[in-house]
Amino acid sequence: MHHPSRSGEPVTASISRGTASMTDPVRSLAARYYTDPAVFEAEMGGLLSRTWQFACHASALRNGGDYVTFEIAGESLFAIKGRDGVIRTFYNVCQHRAHQLVSGTGTKRLLVCPYHSWTYELTGELRSGPNIGVVEGFDRSKVCLTEVRTEVFLGLVFVNLDPKASPMDDWFPGVQDELRTWVPDWERLQPIRWIEIPESCNWKVSVENYSECYHCSLNHPTFATGVVKAETYDIQPQGYCLRHTTECQNLDDMTYQIDRSRAHAEEYSSWFLWPAFSFQAYPGNVLNTYHWRPLDVDRVVVWRGWYAVDGEESDVILDLARQDRETTVEEDVHLVESVQRGLRSRGYAPGPLVIDPKCGVNSEHSVMHLQRWMREAVDV
Repeated sequence: MHHPSRSGEPVTASISRGTASMTDPVRSLAARYYTDPAVFEAEMGGLLSRTWQFACHASALRNGGDYVTFEIAGESLFAIKGRDGVIRTFYNVCQHRAHQLVSGTGTKRLLVCPYHSWTYELTGELRSGPNIGVVEGFDRSKVCLTEVRTEVFLGLVFVNLDPKASPMDDWFPGVQDELRTWVPDWERLQPIRWIEIPESCNWKVSVENYSECYHCSLNHPTFATGVVKAETYDIQPQGYCLRHTTECQNLDDMTYQIDRSRAHAEEYSSWFLWPAFSFQAYPGNVLNTYHWRPLDVDRVVVWRGWYAVDGEESDVILDLARQDRETTVEEDVHLVESVQRGLRSRGYAPGPLVIDPKCGVNSEHSVMHLQRWMREAVDV
């Protein structure tokens, strides 16, 4: 998975090649992909180690020496800003005898291991260690922390444990340019709320639920009648991105006031970046993000971020964040946890996906693409 294929074809092309037909419908993935611990372990060692994963917002690393620790695919990592202004990420392990170097967040002039005081520069090179001079043949220049591929993508820090991974712009073509149009103040945005949402389900169940709006009108009345016009909702692949588009609700019916002066202010758009992150631009050019962190085969934590210019709290954004948590998010938690319970039932057999050649809100063509990526990640 070093270089992504451009599999973002219209659903009609897949159907015309016989991928889906009236006599041979595309069926959902077998339950084992969501319930088998061996599948989860394969994803942790493969898919989640070879794809771009969210680490933190760059504003958490303002000055040289600022660092943030986090975990990806079972690995403890930390991102740190060098005195040269470059953000680097390292495995959180000393190269002497494997003690972890840092925890939480903070600022360091140097990286000093708590075990034996081996000391590293912010760029990862070994600077010193007690009594290492007595070791014959010891070459300090050959000892360095193990670095991880890092990119800053629209003000957010992403990492990839695969040193040969293609750049994010290859994985997600055109996404940065589109986001700059929908979120014109992106360079000044900073998080003002992080909302942690634990879900008792496989991470893919939650991602699939996010990646279709077939269920929205029935299950998300506030979102479907007070934020967007659900009947205009559509999702299309764009490289390894699933691109959500829809119109905002009639202004008289909106649950919050929006500034209509900017381009795309009366639209809702989302860019889901496979496998576990999404940017969303709510009507009014309000940016928020989703990040899925798988914990176990049937546990995931979803981190929801809300952003404002210069990190100044906005009543409109905070009220929208509260409304979202109390309605759409809470409704989704019940849905995905029920699905996870159902996947463990001996009475379940994977049913056909509803794939409309015209796409639209009542079609699961986005789930078809998503499940193809899921299957390929485990089976190939």
